[in-house]
Amino acid sequence: MILDPNFILRVGLALLSAAVLSFAVTPLVKRLAQKVGAMDVPTDSRRMHHHPIPRMGGLAIFIAFLASVLIFAYPEIDREIRGILLGAVIIVILGVLDDIITLHAGLKFVVQILAAVLVVLHGCRIEHFVGLHLADWLSYPVSVVWIVAITNAVNFIDGLDGLAAGVSAISAGAMLVVALLVGDFMSAVMLAAIVGACVGFIPYNFNPAKIFMGDTGSTFLGFMLSTISIYGLFKMYAIISFAVPFLVLGLPIFDTAFAIVRRVARGQSPMTPDRGHIHHRMMDMGLNQKQTVAALYVVSSLLGLSAVVLTTSGELKAMLLLLTLAAVAYVASRVIFPREIAETAHEKELEQEGTQAQPAAPAPEEKEEKHEEN
Repeated sequence: MILDPNFILRVGLALLSAAVLSFAVTPLVKRLAQKVGAMDVPTDSRRMHHHPIPRMGGLAIFIAFLASVLIFAYPEIDREIRGILLGAVIIVILGVLDDIITLHAGLKFVVQILAAVLVVLHGCRIEHFVGLHLADWLSYPVSVVWIVAITNAVNFIDGLDGLAAGVSAISAGAMLVVALLVGDFMSAVMLAAIVGACVGFIPYNFNPAKIFMGDTGSTFLGFMLSTISIYGLFKMYAIISFAVPFLVLGLPIFDTAFAIVRRVARGQSPMTPDRGHIHHRMMDMGLNQKQTVAALYVVSSLLGLSAVVLTTSGELKAMLLLLTLAAVAYVASRVIFPREIAETAHEKELEQEGTQAQPAAPAPEEKEEKHEEN
């Protein structure tokens, strides 16, 4: 199809303005976080940092996103979009409070459900699944479960510097391509704003991070990706409507599903934090933070590319592409990562040997005695 130049221009400006605004606002949000005590203090083995770092950086992402959408899509904002934006405000307020005072998991879960219900009541719900029309009594709960699940899925993968922001940007980018191909203006503007806001934030969040997005950012991004997928992707395609968002959001969905099964099998609550997420396991294999994040970026990109191909070329070509790219990624990982792991281990050994080889400093008492003798 031929895309309207004005359509492309507004989407591009939405992305650019969100990126610039996010980059400019993040330092201000960092100072605000330090002032109100929104600091992430490492207290357990799950934390990858060793000193307090400001969180609540997701507030900058939200401000950039909202400003960009209101500027470039205000005339086209309908009832469903108003519901999505109102729900996003609730999620962000909840995230800010949690980043400052750490709320109980049960309370956060209830508020997330209320925000999802608000979106659904504004008409944004899953009406078709696998080509079947869902009755209202089934459509409402399925939509709420999807929104809450993806909201928490993105929050779960926010465990390494730059991981959640990068994966969210890649997922939103893949959805943006699909929205552009089918001419869905509102979805395209919102997704472009998400991509831009994440890109503007990543320079401060990539390892070593100067600020974390916190629950303010991770839950907001998960909420927006889930609701926009309902607003656009689930309504665009009949038979393959379910596959596109599942592919685009495949990484957080897989990690969350695996975490829930793992915790339930241990007799724990699904919300119990642990060190079993995919990024933790990759680091335990010997990868450092940057290598792990880069590898997961590649995985997310492969899934997103497969979703785009699925919408344009059909199921068979998308499956063949996914299998081919997965095979290439596997071979590359077997060739590159073992060497990287070995080099990292060798560097650690050299550091330890250097530390052991350094002569011990004389005790203060010995220095004083020698001084008196002189």
